[in-house]
Amino acid sequence: MSSTVAATATQTPPVAVTEPMANRVKKRLTSRTASIISLLIAVIWTIPTFGLLLSSFRPEREIKTTGWWTAFTNPSFTLENYETVLFGTSSTQLASYFINSIVIAVPATIFTLTLAAMAAYALAWIDFKGRSWVFIGIFALQIVPLQMALIPLLQLFSNGAHIGSITIVPDFNLTGTFVTVWIAHAAFGLPLGTFLLHNFISEIPREMVEAARVDGAGHGAIFRKLMLPLITPALASFGIFEFLWVWNDLLVALTFTGGTKDVAPLTVRLAEMAGSRGDRWERLTAGAFVSLIVPLIVFLSLQKYFVRGLLAGGLKG
Repeated sequence: MSSTVAATATQTPPVAVTEPMANRVKKRLTSRTASIISLLIAVIWTIPTFGLLLSSFRPEREIKTTGWWTAFTNPSFTLENYETVLFGTSSTQLASYFINSIVIAVPATIFTLTLAAMAAYALAWIDFKGRSWVFIGIFALQIVPLQMALIPLLQLFSNGAHIGSITIVPDFNLTGTFVTVWIAHAAFGLPLGTFLLHNFISEIPREMVEAARVDGAGHGAIFRKLMLPLITPALASFGIFEFLWVWNDLLVALTFTGGTKDVAPLTVRLAEMAGSRGDRWERLTAGAFVSLIVPLIVFLSLQKYFVRGLLAGGLKG
């Protein structure tokens, strides 16, 4: 009996099998309760947009006298609002401003992604003195309000930078051009982009980088052939947000373009379309949905990368 007790005491207790975190999170997110909550949030979030869509097809008099929900009991729709916005007089057309927004948003997003990816790689995989302090400084720049940098940056573009009689940055006379808006958006987007992409790049296994170095690849080849394919979901995720921020921006574009027709984006015209007294809602609702076309196309085309980027950042371990 004593031998049986001893054998029982020396037996190794069974090891509990821990379910992977990814499976646990997946079960919680796909449960019936989570689905109902998500559906409810989606409906509540969509109601204002749906009301705006209905209003864009309603006549001016109906918009100003009744709510959009009355369209279900007394339907009255017209395409006049969209005709005015797309093909009306020069004071209401959005065509040139629509093109300006594309010219501003696409290069600004590409510049920000490119510089942020290279900076993130350098901070993650290149050893240099003060690397940690540089990363802390980049992280701290996210705290600085954008409004604080507008006037100094505008003065830099207008007059250059001088210390006494010594010229540090010459005046390139770039005020009121697309270049100033590109630089401004890239500067404001780089801290967050570098921080987010650094988290993805630093989690790539060191063995892969070491194997590439053994094969004779330098930092340029490792970045192009190894890092970029692996961080494509992260680039797409941040690229969507950066594009939306630039596309929907009014303050930066109005400050650095001056609101002129040659370089002003769509948001400037939308702000003007409401009228001097803010009573032209029929134009504003139609113009708002015209401005939604490009962001919607960008999001739908990059949606699979966006989801992969979220899962890559949230379901590790």
